[in-house]
Amino acid sequence: MRTTVKLDDDAVAIAKETAEETGITLGQAISLLIRQAASANRSPVEYPGRFKPFPERPGEPLITLELVNRLRDELP
Repeated sequence: MRTTVKLDDDAVAIAKETAEETGITLGQAISLLIRQAASANRSPVEYPGRFKPFPERPGEPLITLELVNRLRDELP
């Protein structure tokens, strides 16, 4: 869908950076960022520990305890 919106300069910079980093168009980056923001705001979760886990990033590998242990075992 084609539409015209006025974006703040910092928002455009974030979208351009996302587009360049991921190899997608500016419009696709804006759509991606809107979806990420919408899903992040849907269900706030309380974490019982001292540290809040990093959010999962689409397209990035998930770091599991098993992966950390395997990598640690490979250290000299």
